[in-house]
Amino acid sequence: MDRQVIKRGGRVLAPSLFTLGNMACGFYALLSSVRGEFVSSAYAIIAGMVFDALDGRVARLVNGESSFGVEFDSMADFLSFGVAPAHMMYAFILKDYGAWGYPMAFLYALCGGLRLARFNAMAHDGAGSKSHFTGLPIPGGAGFLASFVLLYQIIEEGRPAHTWKFLMDQIPSLYGVAPLMTIVVALLMVSTIPYPAFKQSGVLRPKSLFSILLVLTIGFLLAYWPLMMIFLVFTGYVALGPVSWAVRMAGRVVGWTPRPIEEESPGENP
Repeated sequence: MDRQVIKRGGRVLAPSLFTLGNMACGFYALLSSVRGEFVSSAYAIIAGMVFDALDGRVARLVNGESSFGVEFDSMADFLSFGVAPAHMMYAFILKDYGAWGYPMAFLYALCGGLRLARFNAMAHDGAGSKSHFTGLPIPGGAGFLASFVLLYQIIEEGRPAHTWKFLMDQIPSLYGVAPLMTIVVALLMVSTIPYPAFKQSGVLRPKSLFSILLVLTIGFLLAYWPLMMIFLVFTGYVALGPVSWAVRMAGRVVGWTPRPIEEESPGENP
């Protein structure tokens, strides 16, 4: 067999192994939520995000990007960040709303599928930029829901954990608006609101003393309050789109024209 064919096959296989890990996490998350093990389900969704973040970077590192990889990645993402979180939220909260629970959970899965389909279409057309996504990326929505479930289960089970009392006092209120929360996240995924992709060259390489201290501070907070920080990071990212959109709309009212934002960032993590 041609050595170049084998080499190319290896480059394509390497990132696909991480995509397979993402899919395995999604399947485990689905099974866990069926059994009522919501903590395990939420952790599996977040673990899937780690694999999802790595597969694109490995693909670029070994020059193994391919159409197959894009399609396989989308299938894994739909399971891990579309179907699994939808069922988790249904089994955890939405089933208590009777006949309304199913359509609310299905809406999330549907919008996640549409989000991925739009991403693939734009990737195939070569449209987009490396700076922004169009609409909330599906891993961001899934991470927000999973981190909320993890925090609520701390209260439900009375488990000891490093938490902030003020924020934990608000979690039961979020439980009460969980249906609205699920619907809003679903609609943000199919919106045209731009979200930063954080994929620009050097964005993760702090060069100033301030940026180094910022990275160290975030690392310390993640180590000491991991669940709280994960929830706040995902909440901040989900809110970033609507807030930036509102700022741009307000700017136009007062005569300020914001810099145009490029569209979807193709090729990784929709």
